Amino acid sequence: MDLGTIFGLIGTWVLILWAMLLGGSLIYFIDMPSVVMVVGGSITVVFFCFPVPYVKGVFKTIKKAFFHKPSSINKLVDDLVSYAEIARRDGILSLENTTKNIDDEFIVRGIQMAVDGSDPELIEQIMNSELENLVERHDTGKAIMDAVGKYAPAFGMIGTLVGLVIMLQNMDDPSKIGPGMAVALLTTMYGAIIANTFALPISDRLARRSAEEVLLKTIIIQGVMSIQSGDNPRVVEQKLRTFLPPSERAAAEQSEAA
Repeated sequence: MDLGTIFGLIGTWVLILWAMLLGGSLIYFIDMPSVVMVVGGSITVVFFCFPVPYVKGVFKTIKKAFFHKPSSINKLVDDLVSYAEIARRDGILSLENTTKNIDDEFIVRGIQMAVDGSDPELIEQIMNSELENLVERHDTGKAIMDAVGKYAPAFGMIGTLVGLVIMLQNMDDPSKIGPGMAVALLTTMYGAIIANTFALPISDRLARRSAEEVLLKTIIIQGVMSIQSGDNPRVVEQKLRTFLPPSERAAAEQSEAA
């Protein structure tokens, strides 16, 4: 878990709890029927929106949002350039032994197809299809979190309306109006908290993680295709460096010059 995640998650809850404590005891903000309605309703409606296997996989998706370790683009480019140098020097068949030391299965599959002499268009098609499937899986996880962020406040409003109806049934006892209103409003608060401190931030984080992984996979595809076509390692490096942000590209060039 990176520093930004820790600061954002803990900092958000510290601010919320601090505001609650300023208003009195935390007990005032706990109502189990409201929790059951908002949390339970948000979960059940997700099963209504998405097939069960997709929902089961969302836990792995959430874990990835918090504990995913981003890969270095510069290291990836350097690795692909080194593979291009080996292929240029010893022939592309020599990469078959190199794949045993590569951890990224996507790179291994691409290089293995190139070593096997597969048609370049077929290699690119297969790798792009795998990338598209990856994007679809990521989009599904994000869509589930978006659904929770959308429906949790709605169930909070439903709970508030239910609470108001119950409160209005007791208008003959003024002493119950204040507590009843407080409980009715808690469901709205729970829905807003779930959406804005959990579901929607995770959705945005998944979108960022997905973009990072798509970029890495795109670089790999371009690198494998360049290696397969027998491009000069210098040309391979120039092609792949174009995916870097200008600042990182300039830093890499300065490092090489030094």
